[in-house]
Amino acid sequence: QVQLVESGGGLVQAGGSLRLSCAASGRTVNMYTMGWFRRAPGKEREFVAAISWSGGSTLYANSVKGRFTISRNNANNTMYLQMNSLKPEDTAVYYCAATGYNDGVRSRTYDYHYWGQGTQVTVSS
Repeated sequence: QVQLVESGGGLVQAGGSLRLSCAASGRTVNMYTMGWFRRAPGKEREFVAAISWSGGSTLYANSVKGRFTISRNNANNTMYLQMNSLKPEDTAVYYCAATGYNDGVRSRTYDYHYWGQGTQVTVSS
């Protein structure tokens, strides 16, 4: 079984930073392309960032490019999202997700088969 557990969310002022973590379990999950998605109030779930199994390839949504950094440590099965220069529009529940594939990076919700429970990020003005 694959389990994903997010942590690190909270309340931060605009311009501040947060680091989200995703602890993964399952003997093969560390070989999957993984990513972060978010869902803001009244909005559909949207892609944030993705990272290949090796960490060599990354992909970011235009809205977070240059501010967020995705990384992973396969030795401890943990993925991270460093969020800097946070804006009120970044307020959302952030979800860790894993695909069942190890080829490149993916941004489509359809390609992600495993999901965490989400962690709330609130950015105040």
